[in-house]
Amino acid sequence: MSTRDREANRFSARASRYARVGANVGAVAARAAGSRLFGTRGQANPENAAALAQALGGLKGPIMKVAQLLATIPEAVPPEYAAELQKLQSEAPPMGAAFVKRRMQTELGAGWRERFGEFDLKPAAAASLGQVHRATTKDGEPLACKLQYPDMQSAVEADLRQLGMVFAIHRRMDPAIDTREIATEIGERVREELDYAREARHVALYDDALRGVDAVRVPSVHLDLSTKRLLSLGWLEGKRILEYKEHPVEIRNRLAIAMFKAWWHPFSHAAVIHGDPHLGNYTVFEEAGEPMGINLLDYGCIRIFPPKFVSGVVDLYRGLQHDDRERTVHAYETWGFKGLTNELIDILNIWARFIYGPLLEDRVRTIADGVKPGEYGRRQAFEVHRALKEKGPVTVPREFVFMDRAAIGLGAVYLHLRAELNYHQLFEEEIARFDIEALAQRQNAALARAGLEPMPA
Repeated sequence: MSTRDREANRFSARASRYARVGANVGAVAARAAGSRLFGTRGQANPENAAALAQALGGLKGPIMKVAQLLATIPEAVPPEYAAELQKLQSEAPPMGAAFVKRRMQTELGAGWRERFGEFDLKPAAAASLGQVHRATTKDGEPLACKLQYPDMQSAVEADLRQLGMVFAIHRRMDPAIDTREIATEIGERVREELDYAREARHVALYDDALRGVDAVRVPSVHLDLSTKRLLSLGWLEGKRILEYKEHPVEIRNRLAIAMFKAWWHPFSHAAVIHGDPHLGNYTVFEEAGEPMGINLLDYGCIRIFPPKFVSGVVDLYRGLQHDDRERTVHAYETWGFKGLTNELIDILNIWARFIYGPLLEDRVRTIADGVKPGEYGRRQAFEVHRALKEKGPVTVPREFVFMDRAAIGLGAVYLHLRAELNYHQLFEEEIARFDIEALAQRQNAALARAGLEPMPA
């Protein structure tokens, strides 16, 4: 069999697997409906959780992206389901050399190879939506070229339809949380990840927002070697964060501060967050053999907020800090929570005090004592979920989804590093002299420089 035939068969097989996902998830749904998907008294049925993971486990590509997003958003699914979904691997079978050549020709034309100094046809990494190739410019600058797999748009839409089915079952069986807004938000972010031209603008936005933050590096963008399905960025050399787990605490704290800056500085200065906390999206750069900061690598899952959302974050922090219930309620309403009763506010405050806890204490501390990275936030999420079953339901505003997810992911990184920091002082530095009008002006200027549309007034 020729290489071309093998590649065609490989992608035909992938398409066939996507066609079966509806039947697989549907079978789990029918089984769950008969036995009650989430069991009784707020407990998920572990057999159904494992069955759903098994139904998805034979698939690769964007369905894994969706499943893992689902697993890292608190309250999207019960803890047992999240644990099963997190076991799934998002790597897809890589495209072979012959297929890569055809894909590159489709994106850059017949003479694509002449536009590079070098181009390694073997991928350096394969992920859910595409794969990364090492290359160089004609001048020898090292590049990371992310090439999207073919037919991803139709595959993603099929996956999102299955996500809608899972969420619909969740609403019927466990109505403590209305997940419609969560589904909408995930759909928009995953669709955006298919647009590499938009991702290039996200890189430019982060380069702008992190200017002056030396501990965080953002890659350069090579628009002449990029399209909507091919993104060429400067290659940032670095090592995995987990390689520094056993280094002295001073080194681990330095990297944790860099992570804090990478996340909170763009949020407080441009109302934007990096919404994918996966450890593979960060590496550590060294200078003279000394680890100095982090490389921020992937910009597909970026969430840009209206400035009033940041104002809500500050208001909730100040409300909790000074026990100002009126300001706390105002923050929830600013985010879009509706129909809040005193009981619901008390329940939401359980989660808020967990998220804000390290920021409220003016002392050096770990992010959470005695908690494993994969368990960060699970107990509090379950406590909130159990309370909402009695007093809910509540609709989670869509803008809250990735903020919450990214905060949990960031906390898990601190747990991996066993960082000991004064998170209160770090946060106070980021929100010092906060002014919503000044933020709106900075954001609009940064979005314009990056070629992104302004946020609605």
